[in-house]
Amino acid sequence: MNCAEGDCARRDLVSGWSAVLLWGIPTALILLGVFVPVVRAALWIPSFAVMGVSCLANASRCGRLHCHATGPLFLAAALATALDALAIVAVPWTAILSLAAVGTAMAFGVEWMRGRYVGTPAA
Repeated sequence: MNCAEGDCARRDLVSGWSAVLLWGIPTALILLGVFVPVVRAALWIPSFAVMGVSCLANASRCGRLHCHATGPLFLAAALATALDALAIVAVPWTAILSLAAVGTAMAFGVEWMRGRYVGTPAA
């Protein structure tokens, strides 16, 4: 997607109250799952899924650079959590959380260096 910065910003779900609903609340639930292991999978699977789908929608909607990486990353975290919860594959929760956190930080780092939206220059 190639658009003017202002046009992209108007369509960006990360800007505004939608960010609280789509990423803030799920992030809080993921953190809660760290401290309450008995509900970890029940919190993490939908939280990572909501964040992943929201990122993919946002990447398509406005071209937000980090969303291109974090969308698939969060969906993979939801899948890994589900596979672990169903005892199909043993995946340590610390690995899931660490990879999601590091991947997100890296995606924001690339965005900081390359510009907020695909096709726009860095500020």
